[in-house]
Amino acid sequence: MINRYSSRREKLDNSFLTKKLSGARSYDRIAGYFSSSILEVAGEAIENVSGKVRIVCNSGVTREEVQTAKAAQMAQRREWGNSKLEDKCNGLAGRLTKLYQLLSSGKLEVRVAPDDVFGLVHGKAGVITLADGSQTSFLGSVNETGAGWRLNYELMWEDDSLEAVAWVQQEFEYFWNSPYAVPLSDFVVQDIERLSRRQIVPSIDDWREKPDPAGVVVEAPVYRQELGLWEYQKAFIEQAFHDHRLYGGARYVLADQVGLGKTVQLAMSAQLMALYGDKPVLVIVPKTLISQWQEELMSLLLVPSAVWTGKNWHDEQGIDWPDADISHCPRRIGIISQSLIVNAKEEFQEQLLKQCYECVIVDEAHRARRIKYKDKHDWRFDRRNANKLMDFLLKISPRTKSMLLATATPVQMHPIEAWDLLNILSQGNMSVLGSHNSPWRIHRSQGLALISGEDHLPTSSVLECCEWLRDPFPPREEDKQNFGRLRDELRLSDNEFYVSPSKMLDLIDSPACKRRIIRMMTDNFIEQHNPFIRHIVRRSREFLENNGQLPKIEVVLMGEDRAETIPLYNYLQQAYNLSEKFCHSLGRRVRGGGFIKTMLLKRMGSTMIAGRRTAEKMLHWDEPEAADYLLLEEDDAQASQADVSECKQLTSEEKDWLQELIEILKNHEDDDPKYEKLVNILQEKEFARLGCIIFSQYYDSAYWVAEKLSREVYFNTWSIGLYAGGDKSGVFKEGIFQKCTKDELKTAVRQRKIKILIGTDAASEGLNLQSLGSLINLDLPWNPTRLEQRKGRIQRIGQLHDKIFIYNMRYRDSVEDRVHEMLSKRLQEINRIFGQLPDVLDDVWIDVALAKEEEARLLIDSVPNKHPFTIKYEAQTVEHVDWESCAKVLDNQEKRRLLMQSWH
Repeated sequence: MINRYSSRREKLDNSFLTKKLSGARSYDRIAGYFSSSILEVAGEAIENVSGKVRIVCNSGVTREEVQTAKAAQMAQRREWGNSKLEDKCNGLAGRLTKLYQLLSSGKLEVRVAPDDVFGLVHGKAGVITLADGSQTSFLGSVNETGAGWRLNYELMWEDDSLEAVAWVQQEFEYFWNSPYAVPLSDFVVQDIERLSRRQIVPSIDDWREKPDPAGVVVEAPVYRQELGLWEYQKAFIEQAFHDHRLYGGARYVLADQVGLGKTVQLAMSAQLMALYGDKPVLVIVPKTLISQWQEELMSLLLVPSAVWTGKNWHDEQGIDWPDADISHCPRRIGIISQSLIVNAKEEFQEQLLKQCYECVIVDEAHRARRIKYKDKHDWRFDRRNANKLMDFLLKISPRTKSMLLATATPVQMHPIEAWDLLNILSQGNMSVLGSHNSPWRIHRSQGLALISGEDHLPTSSVLECCEWLRDPFPPREEDKQNFGRLRDELRLSDNEFYVSPSKMLDLIDSPACKRRIIRMMTDNFIEQHNPFIRHIVRRSREFLENNGQLPKIEVVLMGEDRAETIPLYNYLQQAYNLSEKFCHSLGRRVRGGGFIKTMLLKRMGSTMIAGRRTAEKMLHWDEPEAADYLLLEEDDAQASQADVSECKQLTSEEKDWLQELIEILKNHEDDDPKYEKLVNILQEKEFARLGCIIFSQYYDSAYWVAEKLSREVYFNTWSIGLYAGGDKSGVFKEGIFQKCTKDELKTAVRQRKIKILIGTDAASEGLNLQSLGSLINLDLPWNPTRLEQRKGRIQRIGQLHDKIFIYNMRYRDSVEDRVHEMLSKRLQEINRIFGQLPDVLDDVWIDVALAKEEEARLLIDSVPNKHPFTIKYEAQTVEHVDWESCAKVLDNQEKRRLLMQSWH
C-alpha cells in the first residue's frame, strides 16, 4: 500500500514518524549531512524504538581520510568543529543528553559516508520494522531533523510492499556496509555530552576567581577544527600557568624537539597569562617566524595580536597603527623581531625596558648567546661577552613576571649555554638559580659536572650538601614527602626559594631532618633535583612515541648510501670544477662572510638552473638588482650588501670561469640529472601517491621543477603547488601558472586537491603538511636546523600515515657529499644527544667548500659526547589532563574584549 504525505496538509512527525516508531523493533535511515542532522535526531520517537536505530549521514570526510581509523577520526573531528554547533545548542540540553545516552548505549549507531565517494546524498529514505514484525519503507525530501519533520515543506511517499521495502533496504545496506562508511568519531560522541552541560562564564572577573585553562581553550579552533592538545602539551601549559599564579612567575626553557608543537604551548600560555593579569605580553621571535606567530595565535586560539614592523604596529586584521610607537601596542599581545632588538638604536630598547610585562616569550632563544667561548672549563660569565640579544634579555627579565624561552637546541656546542639560558630566566627571580651567592651561580662548572654525573657531592659532608639544597630550595610539588616536610619544618611558603645559612643549621640540628637530608643526597639528589632539569623542559619524539604519548610515525630515510647519490656527468663535473675554482679564488682574496664565497657552490648543488642564474648575476654584481637577487634567499644572518660589495671586482680569470660555466649549463639545460631522479622517485617509489613536499632553498629551483613537472605526461592532469615567500605562491597545471595565496594552497593540500607541493624554505616554518606522506630534499641546506624544520612539516602531530618517506638528494663527490661522509660517523650520535643538529655545524659546509677539511673535522669533534643535563621529563609518565569534558567556557566576546586592549 502506498501513502503520500505533504507537510502542507499535516505535520509529518505526528502523522507518520511518531506513530510508526512507537514500539518499533528497528529503524534504518539514509539521512542528511551529519554535523547538522545528528544534533537533532534524538526525539522521543527514536527513544520508543525497542531495538537498534542505524543512520547513515553524508560527510565532507574524504576517500583518503577514511582509509585508516585514525585519519577518519581526525577528519570527523575537524568537520564537527567547523560546523560550530556550540553556537547553536542553546536550549537543546535535554535533547543532547538523550542523544548522548542513545549513542553511548549503542542503541543508536551512526556511520559517516564521504561525499567524494558517493556524491552529495540527496536521497532521503528509511525502513521501519514495526512492533508486529512487519516492515514499511519511505522516501522523500525529509532530513532527519526537527525542521525536516515539523517545519519545512516536505513531500514523502510510504510504501509497505515487500518489493519497496527490499529496494530501500538494499540502498541503505549499500551505504552502511561500504568500506568507506566509518563509525561516528569518539570525539563527536563525547563532545555531544559536553555540549549538553555547556555553560557560559560571562565575565573575566568570574573566570579569574577560579581560572581554568580548559574553559579558555576547549572551544578554540585548536580543539574544534584541529586535533586538540596532547597530554605533554597540556602538562606544560598547566605548569606554566600554575607557576604564574602561585609562584610569582613561570620561568622555563621549552626545549621540545622540532614538530612537537612548541608554538601552540607558548601561545596558549601567553593567552592565559594575558587573561589572568593586566600587564602586556611581549613575544620576541626571528623575523621569519613573525607571520607564523600572529597567524597561529589567531587561527588556533582566536587571539588577536599586533606585530611591530619597524615603523608601526600591524594588527591581526591587517590594519596599521601609524600613531602608536613601540611602547603603545594596540593589542595585549605584541610580537617583535629579534633582528630589531639586535640592530635597533638604544632608544628602541629603552622604550621596551620601561614597560613591566605579564610574560615575555622568546622563540629560537639559543640565538641569545656569548660572542665567544674560552676554554671549555673556563665558564666565568662576563656581561660584556653577551651578544646584543642576550644582553637585552638579561635586562628585560626582571621587568616581567613570567618568562618562557623556546629552543630545540638549548645546547649548541658548550654545556654552559644551558646555564646561560637559565641565567637569563633567573634575573629578578630566585626560584631558578637562587641568590647571587648560590653555588649554582658561583660554582657553575662544578654544578654542570654534578648534574652530568662527572662529579659527586661527598654525602658525608652535610653542610656542603645543604649549600646546594638551600639556594634555591626545591618546590614542594617536586617531592612532597621530602621537600614538602622540610618546607613545613622551615616554615617556608610555596613561593619562597631561599633558606638562610642559619635556618639551615637550625634544621640539621634535628636528627630526623638531618637523616632525611643525608638520605636524599645519597639517593641521586643532584641528578634528579637541580635547576637545569627543573627549568629546562625537553621531550623527544622518540620517547613520547615509545611511551604512547604520541602516535608512532616511522621515518624511512632514503638517499643516504653512496650508491644512491647522483653522479656528476662529464658536462656537470666540468661545471662543478669551475664553480670550485671560482669559490676558492674568492676565498683567498675576499674577507667577507663564508656564505658569500661559497654561494655559487651551494646553488650548483641545488639545480643546474639555480647554478646558471647565480653565475649570470655574479657577472653583473655591480647592478643593484643582481645584488638583491643574490642576497634574497640567503638565510645567513650576516648576509649584507657590504659582503657583496667586496666581491664586485671580479678578476678576469674569475669572469672567464663564470662565462664558461654558463655556456656549459645552457647547452645542457634539459639534462639535469636531479630532475630525472626526482621524477623516478615520485613515480616508481610512489612518493606521488603518498603525497609529497619537495624542498629547495632556492626559488629558481622550486619554480623550474614545478613548471617542468606539470608538463610531464604522468602529471599533466595534476595540480602542482608552489609555496614560496612573498606573493610568489601558486599552482601549475599543464605548464600554466596561476597565483594563489598561501592559505589557499594549505587548504588545497589538506583537501588533497594538491598532492605534490614544491616549497622553498618559506615552507619549512609554519606550514603543517600532515596529509602528505613523503618528502624530497632537492638540495641539502648547509644550516642543519633547516633540514630538521623541513622534516618537521610532515613528521608532526596529526600525520595521517604511520610511516613517512624522506629522500635526500646530493651529487656524488660534491661539497654536500663530502660533508655527509665526514658527519655520518657522528650524525646519529649528535642527533640523539641534542635532538637535532646544532646550528653552528653549518660552518662545516663552508670549511669543506673552501678546502679547509681539517678545520671542519675539528669543529665536528668539538661537539660534546654527552648531554649536559639529565632529562627528567623522560623519566615521568604524564598523567591525563582532562580539558575535553570542560563545560564552563569563558565568553568569547569577553575574552576578545580584554585581549584587544592596548598596552596603555
